[in-house]
Amino acid sequence: MRFIPTSARRLGLPRRAVSQILLTQLALAAGVLALATGLFLAPLSAQLDDQAMRRALAIAQSAAADPSLAADLLVSGPVADTPVQAAAERIRRATGAEYVVVLDLNGIRRSHPSTDRIGLPVSTDPADALAGREVMEIDEGTLGRSARGKVPLLAADGEIVGAVSVGIAYDNVRDRLVGAIPGLLAYAGGALAAGALAAYLLSRRIHRQTRDLAFSDIAGLLAEREAMLHSIREGVIALDGKGRIRLVNDEAARLLGLTPDTAHTLAGLPLDEVLGAGRTTDVLSGRVTGRDLLAVQGPRVLVANRMPTSDGGAVATLRDRTELEHLGRELDSTKGLIDALRAQDHEHANRLHTLLGLLELGLHEEAVEFVTEVVGVHRTTAEQVTERVHDPLLAALLVGKATVAAERGVPLRLAPTALLPDRLVDPGGLVTILGNLVDNALDAAAGSAAPLVEIDIRADGRTAVLRVRDSGPGVPAGHREEVFTEGWSTKQPRAHRERGLGLALVRRLAERQGGSARAGEAADGGAEFSVVLPEALR
Repeated sequence: MRFIPTSARRLGLPRRAVSQILLTQLALAAGVLALATGLFLAPLSAQLDDQAMRRALAIAQSAAADPSLAADLLVSGPVADTPVQAAAERIRRATGAEYVVVLDLNGIRRSHPSTDRIGLPVSTDPADALAGREVMEIDEGTLGRSARGKVPLLAADGEIVGAVSVGIAYDNVRDRLVGAIPGLLAYAGGALAAGALAAYLLSRRIHRQTRDLAFSDIAGLLAEREAMLHSIREGVIALDGKGRIRLVNDEAARLLGLTPDTAHTLAGLPLDEVLGAGRTTDVLSGRVTGRDLLAVQGPRVLVANRMPTSDGGAVATLRDRTELEHLGRELDSTKGLIDALRAQDHEHANRLHTLLGLLELGLHEEAVEFVTEVVGVHRTTAEQVTERVHDPLLAALLVGKATVAAERGVPLRLAPTALLPDRLVDPGGLVTILGNLVDNALDAAAGSAAPLVEIDIRADGRTAVLRVRDSGPGVPAGHREEVFTEGWSTKQPRAHRERGLGLALVRRLAERQGGSARAGEAADGGAEFSVVLPEALR
């Protein structure tokens, strides 16, 4: 059940995000339109006022420019039937003015549209016009509100004898303003319709992108996503369509060897720039495709899956398979030892039967020779290893591998130059390297005509040099770098773990110690893998 905000229910607002956005956009468009209309009408009103005042002033100036008007004013009295009244009314009718009033120096009307007001003082102060100044104004008079223009009336000698006041009814100005509003509203309505259509189309697009979720749902989903991404024990890294990082959760930062505190600052950076070149980058960026792809990042073995998104980006998940791979390798070693012990048990039973037969036949001397020979073979193998390899871990590994090799019918021997003192800095790392190389060599040599695996391990100052040769088919020249790539293998995968990690781990461990791992061709055919580890000895 989804939560509906109280304010939305109270106000009757739509709950869907797309509807809220549409209403907001329409309200904004209407508000902007109203504001623009108001801002347009305000200067239009002022402009119409100015035009009306200038028109009134122009009529007054034209009337005052007639010399006969001043002459008639001087000889006429303040009565209705005078040339001054006739001239003023003629001008008023010709120009459409509301009134044309001629006044004397005392402010007494000598003309007026209402003849009963002739001889009465004007309703507004004529001092400015009688002082020789022209006046434009909007004022209230006996005929109502009007736009006025006042000019002094000059006699032939230039002396001020009165003034002319012309008024244009303000209703005319207002009518012009009101007449302009329908056209303005038509344009405004068209703009509002266009804005509404654009808002609707944008809302439809947002509807598709938000999948008709409410804002509260979107906020809740974002909070849940953040909590989920940073709490799960699986690495998640999201990329955009250009291969730039969108987000990295805490587990992904840990698995990729990134600092968790700075993981949030990686957004927007290219993946190649953050991780550098390598298989991990190729898998996450989609240059290598497939499911459950293996990658080695630092000391970790990772399993990556990548899912494209609709916008051209992708979300990749990472799982840590390091411990599982170690367990798988230990299981392989244990299985090999069990097989070797089973073979030794069979061989030991056969030898006991042989010894029992010799004793029953009374061949006591032959029985002694037989036991001495059997014991001597195993003692010789162990003594040869411990004489040349002084580190107990490596020696034990080689003795165990020799037993496994014997059971598989592949002779395993140390090269005459093999000699390694007990001064290793990291014997565990060298055990992993040697174990992987010997396992691969035994697999390659097992099917050859004259199977053989030879190990040469020696010290050159503080540098450890390791070479493992086999009698197998060898590695083609075009694949001698590719064999060290994670996930690359010519063998069928085992049920409990993936192939293609052994040699990748060998190279990674060698490079971590500043060394190198290379594949080549043995002198008598087959493959030869060499590993050089500087500073491996104390």
